[in-house]
Amino acid sequence: MEDNHHRVTSLDTICIHGGWEPKKGEPQQLPIYQSTTFRYETSEQMARLFDLEDEGYFYTRLQNPTNDFVAKKIAALEGGVAAVLTSSGQAASFYSVFNICQAGDHFVTSCNIYGGTYNLFNVTMRKLGIDCTFIDPDWDDDRIRAAFRPNTKCFFGETISNPGGNVFDIERFARMAHEHGVPLIIDNTFATPINCRPFEWGADIVTHSTTKYMDGHATQVGGAIVDSGNFDWVSCTHQDHGATAGAAATTAPGIERFPGLTTPDESYHGLTYTTAFGRKAYATKLVSQLMRDLGSIPAPQNSFLLNIGLETLHLRMQRHCENAQRVAEWLEKNPRVAWVNYCGLPGNKYHALAQKYMPKGSCGVIAFGLKGTREDAISFMDRLHFVSIVTHVADARTCVLHPASHTHRQLSDEQLREAGVAPDLIRLSVGIEDVNDIIADLEQAMG
Repeated sequence: MEDNHHRVTSLDTICIHGGWEPKKGEPQQLPIYQSTTFRYETSEQMARLFDLEDEGYFYTRLQNPTNDFVAKKIAALEGGVAAVLTSSGQAASFYSVFNICQAGDHFVTSCNIYGGTYNLFNVTMRKLGIDCTFIDPDWDDDRIRAAFRPNTKCFFGETISNPGGNVFDIERFARMAHEHGVPLIIDNTFATPINCRPFEWGADIVTHSTTKYMDGHATQVGGAIVDSGNFDWVSCTHQDHGATAGAAATTAPGIERFPGLTTPDESYHGLTYTTAFGRKAYATKLVSQLMRDLGSIPAPQNSFLLNIGLETLHLRMQRHCENAQRVAEWLEKNPRVAWVNYCGLPGNKYHALAQKYMPKGSCGVIAFGLKGTREDAISFMDRLHFVSIVTHVADARTCVLHPASHTHRQLSDEQLREAGVAPDLIRLSVGIEDVNDIIADLEQAMG
């Protein structure tokens, strides 16, 4: 974001002013461009848009001004060169990988990821001929390196795992990805760019479920994919364009590894994305091919609602983290609680990583287990008053879920263990209410 006097770099200010920059006589709030199509004066003008020779709008499935202004804000928050909004976080996860993978390809992913993403990768994408290897981030480097293959195209992980709350060592895994000539894709939903900016640690692509903290009020379902512009798809190296870490060399030839980006696309008259669009090649291909063919766009109304949520993201994340810290400390001391996983606790396994990547705070999500059986966990949740049992998470309202019974119930016990989900795990998403009220509701529900 820039004007004639001052370049804005504060994330707090970008949350409010990024993306849409009204000029004289224009509305202060981002308008909703609720139109499927856009008019032009000549056939040649339209033809140039379809050939990707001009920028502009002609059909909302490909681009819409409301969507694009919000995407621009999210790109600025993450420090990327471009962003694309999707209709859901699942669509963002799928597109981020599918944009560089095709049948016969392979990718590596952390096993500690959201259950829906685990199923997407383990079942649905295999049906498309794309294989994946799940690794445990706690494995040593040699065991993780052994997961890479000649046809590996990317490495995927979550900054803070959902629902387990484990912290991903971004710099470590960026180094390993770049050693093998592939980009690191990070789902940054829980931390948000307010608390962690993965590009500064060597990540190449960032995804979000904007349904969560970015919206913050459970009003819209959406996703986002942000391109750092730092991965050179031709030489397969991470180029340091202001990032503080993660640059590494590789020997893999890009024309062989990423032909979709580095060789002519016959559906666009032989255009080569890396040649025509440089650092925005990945994002441009995603819109021009995947959105063109598969859709999964957000409605402009949803993007408008998302933008309202983004305006207070920096304020809400601070309160989420403050409240969660208090609740986690209370849970840790409670004799009815068997265990707590929250990286803000000094004795937590991931505390050092959290201090490295998220010194201002992590998120409001706590994983914990009660002493007793799975039924005891369910009974506890049924006794809650204003704390809601919902499939949602990262809301202004405090909410709770038992993943083994709900979001992850499609996984076997073995898959649950691989994903870091214990049968007694309760996912508590601490909201921005008065923290004393939150603790009181938890207290009475424990009996």
